[in-house]
Amino acid sequence: MQCVPLQQKYILNIGMNIQTILQESIAQAFKQLFSINITNEEIKLLPTRKEFEGSHTFATFPFTKSISKSPDEIGRVIGDCMKSNCKEVKDFNVVKGFLNIILKDEYLINFLSNSVLQESFGHFAANGQTVMVEFSSPNTNKPLHLGHLRNNFLGDSMAEILKANGYNVVKANLINDRGIHICKSMLAYQKFGNGETPETSGLKGDKLVGKYYVEFDKQLKAKAAELTADGWSEIDIEKKNPLIVEVQELLLKWEKGDKAVVDLWKKMNGWVYAGFADTYNSIGVSFDKYYYESDTYLLGKEVVEEGLKSGVFYKKPDTSVWIDLTADGLDEKLVLRADGTSVYITQDLGTADLKYKDFSLNKSVYVVGNEQDYHFVVLKHIMKKLGRPYADGIYHLSYGMVDLPSGKMKSREGTVVDADDLVQEMIDTAEQMTKELGKIDGFSNQQADELFRMLGLGALKYFLIKVDPKKRMLFNPAESIDFHGHTGPFIQYTHARIAAILRKGKELGIDGSQLSISNYILEKTEREGLVHLLEFEKALKQAADEYSPAIISQYVYELAKLYNSFYSEVSIFQEANQEALQFRIAYSYATAKTIKLCMKLIRINVPERM
Repeated sequence: MQCVPLQQKYILNIGMNIQTILQESIAQAFKQLFSINITNEEIKLLPTRKEFEGSHTFATFPFTKSISKSPDEIGRVIGDCMKSNCKEVKDFNVVKGFLNIILKDEYLINFLSNSVLQESFGHFAANGQTVMVEFSSPNTNKPLHLGHLRNNFLGDSMAEILKANGYNVVKANLINDRGIHICKSMLAYQKFGNGETPETSGLKGDKLVGKYYVEFDKQLKAKAAELTADGWSEIDIEKKNPLIVEVQELLLKWEKGDKAVVDLWKKMNGWVYAGFADTYNSIGVSFDKYYYESDTYLLGKEVVEEGLKSGVFYKKPDTSVWIDLTADGLDEKLVLRADGTSVYITQDLGTADLKYKDFSLNKSVYVVGNEQDYHFVVLKHIMKKLGRPYADGIYHLSYGMVDLPSGKMKSREGTVVDADDLVQEMIDTAEQMTKELGKIDGFSNQQADELFRMLGLGALKYFLIKVDPKKRMLFNPAESIDFHGHTGPFIQYTHARIAAILRKGKELGIDGSQLSISNYILEKTEREGLVHLLEFEKALKQAADEYSPAIISQYVYELAKLYNSFYSEVSIFQEANQEALQFRIAYSYATAKTIKLCMKLIRINVPERM
């Protein structure tokens, strides 16, 4: 059995994805050696395990029956064929049925020169599609807290990743500015506020309003204890507690447009918006479009009427409106109460239409905690049944809650970790650790303060993003800011280290952004770094396809680790060979460039010196 030499097709094709090149080469080998036609999609390539030499691994087990040969023998003959005919392949090895492919140094160096060092590296061409990422979505009865931070960082980074994948991205924030929870803060302020304002209290507006949300819960519990002592039943206390009755009356007055109530609502919400703006500015988050529940909560009623006419919805004898999704493996869902008032999903039906009308969206990504998983499954089903063109593009970026060592946070009990306080704590910790490590020699006070903020925010963002969004997580501030662990500061410090090398290279007249050599023989750590750089655009696409910024976080951490291994094992400026010196500075430049790109994707800045 012989592999006939192929036409000279594979001549260091830098413009073509290496995975595609290798898949086509394997497919050609199957056709020539075994007269079997397989598609690229059937050829699964995995990263080679670190204990073996190679970059891509192909498992031969699935083909043993059709070929009647052992996995190792299949691997050897395919490897020989690729080595002879695929100009990017230097060699191979076979380990227990796994074909490990070794790329030529020449290919890797040309990839560095003609891809990584080019301006276009790190983003894809525009695809003509518009996607809205809706995130943050706070309630105007309390300040942002740790859980909101995970939401904001996931949404903000996801928007950046989609943008790099060629989408036109709209970042939206739907403010939950109405409802019973807002009225609780308003009622407590009416009763106990004594005209207090952010100016007279010295509190940010959102914190002042949050103070009265906590106060309402405190007073509610105190009143419940009184009623219990007076012999009230638990059910009566829950429904007829005078404070609950008052807050419900306040909501009805708001819905009827009572001027005094609406004026108080506007005033307190205004305080909250000013506080939110300060927090968003502090964490580097911004939005292209704001929606307000007070403007949108009635829109869904028109959609409900439409659904009734088309038979998608039905009325029960009490006149409440429902949809029956049991045939879809779900249950019956209320979409409008019997008294004609909206439920949560009513608003989402109308807002979804409004967003499409505003931006002609191809995709709509909702960044919302996983306690709302079922809600978004239902929303998508309803929109499909209503024939909405955007229904298939609805995606719920579901994420797990953030826990503390002390347990779950509760806003109404005041046991949350305030976002502003946490950000400041992280900055203060970064300052302390940076000073202890002596990493700010020669910095002005302003430069040092900028570095502390960059490191503190970087630690916080990275820690909350690096975990798969679907997983619940425990936040550990001390772990997040370790300069030697799987952290933002470790990656930021690596970038600063490389920036210092590049400055020294410039002093020697070597520009790392250009490289013209091709015959250099790579050291092991250099090869490993270049192989990882080959995977960047694949990771970028995967992060968008799976809606997971954690993929970029893991990628850039591995890149930083690989560079630090290179730095500790290979001499740069003591190297006498000028080609080696030029390559190593170019490799350093490419690594720093890619680290910066990755960190920008997850909305973290990197320092030029430390």
